[in-house]
Amino acid sequence: MVISFILFTMIRLGCKAVAASVMDGLKKETELFVSEGNRAPSLAVVIVGHDPASETYVRKKAEACEELGFLHFQYSLDEDATEGELLSLIDDLNARSDVDGILVQLPLPPSISERRVIERILPEKDVDGFSPVNTGRLLNGEECFIPCTPLGIMKTLSYYGIETEGKEAVIIGRSNIVGKPMAAMLMQKGVDATVTVCHTHTRDLKAHTLGADIIIVASGHPCTIDSSFVKDGAVVIDVGVNRISDPSKEKGFRLVGDADYQSFSDRDVSITPVPGGIGLMTVSMLMSNTLECAKRRRI
Repeated sequence: MVISFILFTMIRLGCKAVAASVMDGLKKETELFVSEGNRAPSLAVVIVGHDPASETYVRKKAEACEELGFLHFQYSLDEDATEGELLSLIDDLNARSDVDGILVQLPLPPSISERRVIERILPEKDVDGFSPVNTGRLLNGEECFIPCTPLGIMKTLSYYGIETEGKEAVIIGRSNIVGKPMAAMLMQKGVDATVTVCHTHTRDLKAHTLGADIIIVASGHPCTIDSSFVKDGAVVIDVGVNRISDPSKEKGFRLVGDADYQSFSDRDVSITPVPGGIGLMTVSMLMSNTLECAKRRRI
């Protein structure tokens, strides 16, 4: 009697190469755009307060603009800035012909309404894709600016040749930034996934995920799912970036995703890592939206 063993190997869907490919394409597009007599695309970034994570994100956006030859305007307001001051600044940026895209770094201090701030940005300069106009257009399948993380997920699926037509897709999380726009994108004609959205009140999460071909976990909580939630051959896109205590690390913490990455090591599953995953796509997609803003404003 011969006993055979099948060894499964997890496939790591790293996003460094995906982001680099996007940035390379954007650089060539930008050079052509400028060579045709257009001004370089421009992005205005506004940050309120001194949150270290937000400051890191803003710095990465500035570096990406420099890499592509974009114009970059940065505005830093103190933590005690009023909502009126921020809205006035947005009005000024809306009116400026030399500003193509506007991004207000989130989160904002509790004293400032994120909704009012997002609604104040002109839809044609809304590179984050958060405005009600762009949200409505996305739901209707119309041309619009799409939130950067869902857009980055779609680019990653395409880069790795992952089919969506007729596939069962489960999204864990229903935020306006990831979950809802992601669901809208996956159900569009031409993408054609069958979409289920799970959230904190979903009674049996595993019952949904075990039938999924594609799982996008954006719960905002570390290790929301592990390998027991996933069938063989599935694709897991981990959107989460969480800091957990780790005394063995110099900084005293390490970054983990919303999926328990290590638990998939001996499974026939394709999964994005954290770090090194979807987070790398967000800035490149922001640059893509900024270039698109510039192109539309020249037409």
